[in-house]
Amino acid sequence: METNPIIRVVHFTSILSGATIIDDISFDVFPGEIFVILGGSGCGKSTLLKHMIGLIEPAKGEIYIDGDNLVMVDDVRRAEVLNKIGVTYQQSALFGSMDLLENVSLPLKEFTNLPKDAIELVAKIKLKLVGLEKFIHHMPAEISGGMKKRAAIARAMALDPKILFLDEPSAGLDPITSAELDNLIKRLSKTLKITFVIVTHELESVYSIADRVIMLDKRVKKIVATGKPSELRDYSTDPWVRQFFRREASEEKS
Repeated sequence: METNPIIRVVHFTSILSGATIIDDISFDVFPGEIFVILGGSGCGKSTLLKHMIGLIEPAKGEIYIDGDNLVMVDDVRRAEVLNKIGVTYQQSALFGSMDLLENVSLPLKEFTNLPKDAIELVAKIKLKLVGLEKFIHHMPAEISGGMKKRAAIARAMALDPKILFLDEPSAGLDPITSAELDNLIKRLSKTLKITFVIVTHELESVYSIADRVIMLDKRVKKIVATGKPSELRDYSTDPWVRQFFRREASEEKS
């Protein structure tokens, strides 16, 4: 793994509607990592992801994507930087009126000058990478939830991004389908050298795929743990962190 980070978040603070969501955090993500953002409900996981993909500007601090400061670049350079990333959302966000081939082709039509035949070929290749080559003309309503997640990943890879951001990829999936999606993520990371940044609360997936995690805590609005999930589970000095990774209920006071 390279030593220079592909993402740097430096003294980052998020304030929304006057409320501080995350306060002065810093971390790096390295090329080829599967990097997971964890934490309890309301800790700011998805908010942090929205900042990292440029949807929201931070109140303070910097976010660097492949060396470029996302906050400071001009509009032209910002578009170039954002073309280095792909994003999937919790609900997949496929267009219901388009088949899978058309869904995956859409970014290529919007952001490249490729001819129609080349766009179709690239889209088919991306769908094959996620195991959907036999379903290219199916509509989103005709496929399962797990297949929709795969199709969304194929569309996010259409422009050959260096980084894929996945928001709750396993949400709503049964354990077998979730495990299959985990295997896909690991395979894409290994074969295509894509960096993954994943927001999730599914601990089984975290143990399966994560090279490294950070854990946010809404009580202090900061990162309270960083490292390999198994090491945090077994060796963290923070009782709450150990409790989280071991899925232990809080003791109720009578």
